[in-house]
Amino acid sequence: MLYKVFIFVGLVVCLRLIWVQWFSHEVDYNADRLAARIFTEKIIPARRGTILSRDGEPLATSIFRYQVEFDFGSEGLDSIKRFNEQADSLSKLLAAFFRDRSASEYSRMFRREHSRRYRLTRPRRDSTLRSEGWFGRMIDRLNGEEYIYSTVYDTIRDHTPVKIFPREVDYGEWQTLKGYPLLNWNMGWVYRLVERDERIYPQGELARRTIGLIGDRGNYGIESVYRKELAGRDGKSVRQRIARGFSGRVAGSHSDPVDGCDIETTLDMDLQDVADKALRQQLTAQNAQWGTTIVMEVRTGEILAMVNLGRNADGSYSENENYALGRSMEPGSTFKLATSLALLDDADMSPEQIYDTHNGDPVKVGPATRIRDSHRGDHEIDFKRAVASSSNVYFAKAVWDLYGVTGRKRNFSDYLHEKLHLGECVGLERFGERKPELTTDWKVADPGVMLVKMSYGYRVRLAPIQVITLYNAVANGGKMIAPVLVRRFRNGDEEVERFETHTIESSIASRKTLREVKHALEAVATEGTARQFFRDTTRVKVAAKTGTAQITDPRARESRYYLGSAVAYFPAENPRYTVLTSIETRAQAGKAYYGAPLAGPVVKRMVDYIHNRGNNPYVDTALGSGLKPVRLKGGDVEQVLEVADELSMSTSSSLDEGWGRVTVDSLSTVAVREVSTDLRTMPDVRGMGLKDALFLLESRGLKVRFSGRGGVKTQSIPAGRRVSPGSVVSITLD
Repeated sequence: MLYKVFIFVGLVVCLRLIWVQWFSHEVDYNADRLAARIFTEKIIPARRGTILSRDGEPLATSIFRYQVEFDFGSEGLDSIKRFNEQADSLSKLLAAFFRDRSASEYSRMFRREHSRRYRLTRPRRDSTLRSEGWFGRMIDRLNGEEYIYSTVYDTIRDHTPVKIFPREVDYGEWQTLKGYPLLNWNMGWVYRLVERDERIYPQGELARRTIGLIGDRGNYGIESVYRKELAGRDGKSVRQRIARGFSGRVAGSHSDPVDGCDIETTLDMDLQDVADKALRQQLTAQNAQWGTTIVMEVRTGEILAMVNLGRNADGSYSENENYALGRSMEPGSTFKLATSLALLDDADMSPEQIYDTHNGDPVKVGPATRIRDSHRGDHEIDFKRAVASSSNVYFAKAVWDLYGVTGRKRNFSDYLHEKLHLGECVGLERFGERKPELTTDWKVADPGVMLVKMSYGYRVRLAPIQVITLYNAVANGGKMIAPVLVRRFRNGDEEVERFETHTIESSIASRKTLREVKHALEAVATEGTARQFFRDTTRVKVAAKTGTAQITDPRARESRYYLGSAVAYFPAENPRYTVLTSIETRAQAGKAYYGAPLAGPVVKRMVDYIHNRGNNPYVDTALGSGLKPVRLKGGDVEQVLEVADELSMSTSSSLDEGWGRVTVDSLSTVAVREVSTDLRTMPDVRGMGLKDALFLLESRGLKVRFSGRGGVKTQSIPAGRRVSPGSVVSITLD
C-alpha cells in the first residue's frame, strides 16, 4: 500500500508539473507577481518645451516642483525614541525654512501622525516561541511542555502618505531640505518624493488666448495645438529591489527622457503689451463688449501682436475668447476693399466712374430700398472719393450696374472666392479660425438684395484675421501671405523645424488696380473717414479704411449693437506693418459706435508707437548710458508732453515707464537715459523659489540681488513695469 501511495503521489506530481509547464499560465502569473515585487519601473518625466516670443522671452515655461509624502507607518520608524529625536530636529529646521508655523507645531504634527498610523494593540499570549538555553528547556520538560508562552503585541500600520511641507518646493530648495534629519535616508521606504511639472506664464494674461492652456481650465492656443511637440517623450528606468528601502538600476533597461521642443512664436511682446493697453483703455472708455487688435508684418505675414479682450461681469476685460480668429461677423465697410478690387479688376470699371450718392438721403438701388450714406455733403463722386468717404450708395450702384443688371452675380462671388480667397480660412484652423460665410449659391429668395448688401459689407461674414489678410495682400503688392504665428521648433540652439511663409495667391489683382486702390486708401487717411488720425503725413504716411456694421441678432430687441473696425498699413509708400482693430459695442449716450471713433484711436496708437519706436524725430537713440539733453523744436511745454506721448509715457515730470526714461529739465529740453527699443516687462516672481526666479529674471538680462531663504516675498521692481537689460532688481526670500 505504501508503494502504491508513493507511486500515485509521484504520478500526481508529474501530471501537475506537465500541466503547469505546458497547459497552465500559473508560471507566467507567478513569475509576473514575483517580478513585480522585485522590479519596479520608474517613469522619468520629460521637460515640457518652452513657448518663446520672437526675441526669446519665455511666454510659457515649465519648472519642477517637489513635495515629500511621508509614510508614518513604515517599519523604518518603529523606534519611537529615534523617531522623536529626529522629528524634533526636523521640526526646528522646517520652522526656520518655511516660517509658516513654530517648531513645536511641526513636532506635534509629526507625533500625532506617527501615533495615528503606527499603533500597538493589546498584548496576546503566543506559544510559537521556543525557550532558549538548556535551563529553559529543562523547565519546559519538567512542566511537560516543549514551548513556553511569550508576550507579543499586534501592530496596526496605516501607510497613507502624508504631505509634510506646507507648499511645493523647487529644485534648489529640495537640495537643501534633503539634508535634514529623516529626509537624508531611506527615500522610498520612509518617504517618497513626488515631482510635478508646473506650467507657468511669466507674462500673466498677456496674449493668453494665443499662447493657450491645457488641462482643466481649457485646451486652446499654441499649448493645445502643439501639445505633442511640447510634451516630448518620457523616459523610464527599471530598478531591482536589493533590500527594504534600497534598489539599484537594472543595466540595459534605462531610456532617457526626450524633452519637448521649444516653440519660437512671431509675437513681439513689446507690441503685444502696447496693443493690450491701448485696446483695454478704449474698451473701458467706450464701455464696449469686446475687441481685438492684430499687428501683422507685411512681407512675412508674421503676427507681431494679437490681443483679444472681452468684458467680464464686473466690467473688467480679459482674454476670454479668441475674437480675432473665432468671431465671424458682417464686417461692414472694411469689406469695400474686396468690392473695389472686383469692380476695377474683374468688372473693369474706370476709377473716374461717377455716381450720385444723394447727399445722404435714402435711395433705392435695384430691388434694395433705403440705401444711404452715413454722412451728408456728397453728390456726384468718383471712385476715390467713394472709398475715402465710405459711400454705401456708390458701391451699391456700381455693383448693381456691373453685376446685377447684367446678370453676373455669380461672377462677383466667384472673383471673391477664387481670386481673393474670401471663402476659405487663411490657415489658422487649428487655432480656432472660423470659416468665412460668403455665398456661391444665388438661389435665394432675394438675390438682388443680397448682391447690393454684399457690396458694402453685409450678407457676408468674415473673421478679423481674414480681413487683415486681405489688406495685408494689398500692402504687399498683391501677394497674399498666410498669417504666421509660429516661426520654428528648436531643441536648445538646434533648429528642428522652421515654418516658411506660405503664399495663398501670388497676385490678387493687376498692378493698375492695386495702384488705384492704394491711392484711394491713402485718401481715406488724409481726407476721408480716418483723416482725424492720419492726415498729418509729415511723420508717417498711412493707408487706411474704417467700417461700421449694425449687428442683427436677438440682442437688438434691447439695444442696437455695432461692430466698428479700422485697418491701416504703413508707411504707405513702402508698407511694413498692417494693423487692424475691431470692437463690438452697443449704442449708448455719449459713446462711439462708428468704426473711426471707436477703433481708430487704437490703430493710431499702434501706428505711432511702431513708427516712433524705430524712428523718433526728437530723440537721438545713440546717447549711451549718460544723461544728455535733447532740444525740441520751439521749446514749449506742449512739445515736451508730445514727445512723452510719442514715447508711450505718462505726462509727468518723472517718467519711468515706456520707451526709455525721460525727465523734464526745463521747458525747452528733455533728458533721455538709455533710450532703447529692447525694453521688456518685469514678471511677477513672488511665491517662486530662488532658482525659478533667477531663471526668469536673468532671461531678461536683469541683474539680480537676493537675500533670505525660501520663496520670493517681495521684488523691488513691480510686475508689469518696463525694464531694460542690465537693470538691477532686488528680491527678498522668506
